[in-house]
Formats: sequence, structure tokens, C-alpha cells
Amino acid sequence: MLNLEQKQAVVAEVSAQVEKAQAIILAENRGVSVGDMTKLRAKAREAGVYFKVVKNTLVRRAVADTPFAALSEKMSGPLAYGISNDPVAAAKVLSDFAKGNDKFVVVGGAMPGQVMSGQEVAALASLPSREELIAKLMGTMQAPIAKFVRTLNEVPGKFVRTLAAVRDAKEAA
Repeated sequence: MLNLEQKQAVVAEVSAQVEKAQAIILAENRGVSVGDMTKLRAKAREAGVYFKVVKNTLVRRAVADTPFAALSEKMSGPLAYGISNDPVAAAKVLSDFAKGNDKFVVVGGAMPGQVMSGQEVAALASLPSREELIAKLMGTMQAPIAKFVRTLNEVPGKFVRTLAAVRDAKEAA
């Protein structure tokens, strides 16, 4: 059992994560082995997702008076929380883990001011991540520049080939 100071520290830690969060995902974790939870924690850390199993009463205190306050209605049972400033990352990490582990079920989540069902979280998880979107944007922006550079390189190349052809023609004549 946690004493009052420990509870306050947990609430403060979760509150700090909620302040900068763009998504909170809830997952029921009945009977998930310690080894599997350790793997999930590592995946969450890699993706920049704050992942913690916390008492629901403490999380309710942390989300009170925030855009995630409506989420407290969904907080019942043994829950694990994924909190992230990239909404797709949290949904993707927890949904991917749930696919391979039937004892781990994503029950819902929230983005600021909007509560989501488990199906909506799964739909969010299917979206490309922020990094993927940035990479696609950069590829799209880079294509015209690369084509322009190739075109600029083609002009001196054509000129040199033309001079070589004239030289060859004069040498042959």
C-alpha cells in the first residue's frame, strides 16, 4: 500500500504527463505476465509513450480539471495507462501489444476534450505516425527540388555532348 506522500508523488507524476499529453489510452491488463509487461514498457519507452499501471483513483485526481476529465467515467478495473504527446504513438503501441496478447484489451482512450471507444483507438492506431507523416511530407517536398537539380545538371551535360559531337564531326571531316 502507498502512503499519502507516495500517492501525492504518483498523482504529481501522472499530472505532469497529462499536461503535455495529446492522448491517453486505457487498457485492461488482467493476468498479463510480468515478462510481457516488461516488453510492453520497453516498446512504449522507445515510442516516447509514458506507460504505467496506476490505481484509477490516483489517475482520476490527475485528470481532474483537464481536457481529459471525461475519461474518468471509463476508469474501472485493473487498467494500464499509455500517455503520449503523439496520439498515434500511444494508440499504436498499446493496440499492437493487444493484438498479440488476449489478456490485454484496449478499452478506450481520450484526446483533449474527446473520449474514444476501443474501436476508435484501434482506428487511431492504424493512422501513420507523426514521423511517417513528416517523412512523406519531406519526400513530397524533395521530389520537385531533385527534379530541378537534375534539369540544371542536364543543361551543361547537353552542351558538353554537343561540343563533343561537333569536335567528332570536324575530326571525321
